[in-house]
Amino acid sequence: MPRDFKELKPAYGFDDVAITPGDITINPEMADLSTNFVGIKLDIPFIASAMDAVVDPKFAIEMTKSGGLAVMNMDGLHTRYEDTTEIYEEIAAAPREEATEIMQKIYSAPQRPELIAKKEVNVKAVIETHLERLQEINPKINAVTKSLNTQAMEMAVLADEKISKNEALGPLHGVPVTIKDNVDVAGQPSPNGLSKLKDNIAPSNSPVVDNLLRAGAIPIGRTNTPEFSLRWHTGNPLFGDTLNPWDKNITPGGSSGGAAASLAAGIGCIAHGNDLGGSLRYPAYCCGLATIKPTQGIIPAFNPTAGEDRPPMMQLLSTQGPITRSISDARLAFNAMTRLDRRDPWWTPASLPKYSKSGPKKVALATEIPGPPLAKEVKQSLRDAGKILEDAGYIVEEISPPEISRCAQVWAGLIGTEVRSILRKAMNELGSSQINTALNFLESFHKECTLSEYIRLGMERTRLMREWSMFLEEYHIIIGPVSNLPPFAPNEDILDNEHAKVIFSAHSLLVTVNLLGIPAATVCTGLQDGKPYGVQLIGWKYNEQLCLDAAQTIENHVGTLTPIDPKFA
Repeated sequence: MPRDFKELKPAYGFDDVAITPGDITINPEMADLSTNFVGIKLDIPFIASAMDAVVDPKFAIEMTKSGGLAVMNMDGLHTRYEDTTEIYEEIAAAPREEATEIMQKIYSAPQRPELIAKKEVNVKAVIETHLERLQEINPKINAVTKSLNTQAMEMAVLADEKISKNEALGPLHGVPVTIKDNVDVAGQPSPNGLSKLKDNIAPSNSPVVDNLLRAGAIPIGRTNTPEFSLRWHTGNPLFGDTLNPWDKNITPGGSSGGAAASLAAGIGCIAHGNDLGGSLRYPAYCCGLATIKPTQGIIPAFNPTAGEDRPPMMQLLSTQGPITRSISDARLAFNAMTRLDRRDPWWTPASLPKYSKSGPKKVALATEIPGPPLAKEVKQSLRDAGKILEDAGYIVEEISPPEISRCAQVWAGLIGTEVRSILRKAMNELGSSQINTALNFLESFHKECTLSEYIRLGMERTRLMREWSMFLEEYHIIIGPVSNLPPFAPNEDILDNEHAKVIFSAHSLLVTVNLLGIPAATVCTGLQDGKPYGVQLIGWKYNEQLCLDAAQTIENHVGTLTPIDPKFA
């Protein structure tokens, strides 16, 4: 018998029961057909199935008015298309032998949370569905550290009231989101994976949370992160390891692994994360998702619980951002997160001019990356992405950007020096042996710097930025690997120093993007051997939309792969 098999109460149809008139006539007003279903009183005992062919928004409304219950399919057509009439006609007219292919194409379209704002979907129903999904799935993957169910349902009721009153709605009105455990949510702990900070209660929201709330989003849970958010795997002694829903034997990535794993498993529509050395892009890569790592400063950052500000390079090399199931959702979430917050002095207006050169965009296909040789799956993903863009009119040339290895060394030198000189004492006191092992490995990737050497690394960063600026003047976009290798096994990054060095070198292009402060979108390129793979699309500063446009072109060809049930459950 399968695990978690649920026994259903016997149900009978008209073929099973013969109904004959009784001896007593009861007037309609004397009959009570009402019933109670999971706390919901129904005037008539009818429940309509959550199937696209049965329930659409109009039917759901009329059924509710009549006293029954109609359940919407929140992964269905009505969350993907504004007008489903032509969709149904296409399905109905399709020959039987073509029906499966047509259905796959139709359901590969991305979900569109903005349809909620157009009153096509009831917010309360959306939030209830995602909270039920959280309760059902999270015990299997350990991605969400805390459900915000009470607050979320209260916000859902208020969101529906705003709709009924025809009040102005934000672009994410009623959309369920998750917030990573290293960012402050008022009244909630911000442990950042640390047992000793489990009671670190935030007095107010961080700017990125405020921006999501202003857009109408509803936080439904907090997501897991490694201690200090400084690993490419997500696990800690406080909450344990997060499992990748595709395969529990590979990492979900880090440090936003909880965000990615929960989203891939259908919990929420947008997952907040952040990225100092790939912490948005690597989890998206591992879990078959999309993301945009923005230019530094476009999305405001600050934590009220922070005792002091972070060291300078950690501020300059890190960004907040969204992880999503589709590029269109990533674009929507990114735009919502960018609003000004004066608490972040690095904030930069996002509404800067787009790249305006006319003619086809030139793309550099980077297949020669320092570190371990590119795995065959990774190389295939790169070539597939290049072919898709070439077919779409981009000019694709196989050439790699300059000095990736040196960029990675400078990143390690700057971050390693700040850890040693500023943060190490606190990390030793607050962290476990796991994170201190990881930090020891990080520090070994670059020798300890004197003050003058640290300053010179900052000067060299400027030189490398200049080199890349000139390269991206000629090649508007770079297609590169997120990692040279498939996702590694859980906790392999702290197995020993040799494994850690291989993993770091496999992510040299990942950290290069952080060092330079430039944007990069990650998009899935499909499945290989049952596991998702993807690429990153890198552009120069403030060209997020250019990166997203190229990623969208790839996604339009490949489709989306999530949400999924955990493959091992």
